[in-house]
Amino acid sequence: MANNSKETRDREAAQAKATYEADAQAVREKTARLKALRLAKEAADLATGVAKKPVISKGKKKAAEPKAKPQPLSEWLKGEQGAGRRG
Repeated sequence: MANNSKETRDREAAQAKATYEADAQAVREKTARLKALRLAKEAADLATGVAKKPVISKGKKKAAEPKAKPQPLSEWLKGEQGAGRRG
């Protein structure tokens, strides 16, 4: 019985390895095809004089307004006691 299950595991491992390798090969072929298409398009664009469009930023963020000087802890505590939050 143990021999039968080992054979099954070996067969499944070989099948999984074949699937993995086939998938990897398909990815490599697709990548090569897309790279060739991209290079051909870039060459055609260069030949026709079409320039790449510059990336347009959405605008600069406004500079944050300077914050007021922080309040000392003792003054904050006095304010909290005056507001009834601390006893």
